[in-house]
Amino acid sequence: MTIPTVTLNNGVAMPQVGFGVFQVPNDETEAAVTAALEAGYRSIDTAAVYRNEVGVGRALAKSGIARDELFITTKLWNSDHEQPVEAYEKSLERLSLDHVDLYLIHWPTPERDLYVGAWQGLEKLYADGRARAIGVSNFLPDHLARIVALGGTVPAVNQVEVHPALQQRAVLEADARLGIATEAWSPLAQGAVLADPVVTTIATRVDRTPAQVILRWHVQQGRVVIPKSVTPSRIAENLDLFGFDLTGDDLAAIDGLERDGRVGPNPAEFNGA
Repeated sequence: MTIPTVTLNNGVAMPQVGFGVFQVPNDETEAAVTAALEAGYRSIDTAAVYRNEVGVGRALAKSGIARDELFITTKLWNSDHEQPVEAYEKSLERLSLDHVDLYLIHWPTPERDLYVGAWQGLEKLYADGRARAIGVSNFLPDHLARIVALGGTVPAVNQVEVHPALQQRAVLEADARLGIATEAWSPLAQGAVLADPVVTTIATRVDRTPAQVILRWHVQQGRVVIPKSVTPSRIAENLDLFGFDLTGDDLAAIDGLERDGRVGPNPAEFNGA
């Protein structure tokens, strides 16, 4: 299976569908990532705070897949905003890698107001060739504006909570205007929209699962997605998105499911260390 790629603003190609390991315990991560790699995934998304980078690294090492065929993302945690380079080195050690393909600031934590300095640390890593691309996660338009106003590197990716129940239109518009790829975390709203009649009706018509319909909705609108599962059959199913299309009416119907359906913290308010 050939997974389409999104070309980031620095020319790096990123697979449009990746495998996320949020909330996967470290001792289960190796098996989950192995199943994902066997299913055909080549993009794996982890983070320091997930405490499973070691499990990811073990699966990568045992896979036998060439490093240049993989796209690995990890993230800088909030308590490390003042030492991003050191935190990056620790992540590499846990992953048993000499670089990652994408390094993100995990949250802006605006009350602490250290993300601009953290971004300058990521810029140094990028300038030194130590990460192929750098970006942010959970950044709202005003957070992005401060980063871009520095006049340096524009983030390649903004990974944010996006799904039919929380469509983040202002964030998506800012990302598009600035040339930043949007990557959706919790793209299925942790299952909250899968039983909606709009989704199930489309799924029946196209002979796909509700999850595949929602992921296809993301993909057709140009977003990168990182669905998570620890069930091998579902891991494979979530990658099987490229043999069907949704119509314009389908996309509009799913767009109409917008509500206050946030499943994670609000980036304007979250300042957890």
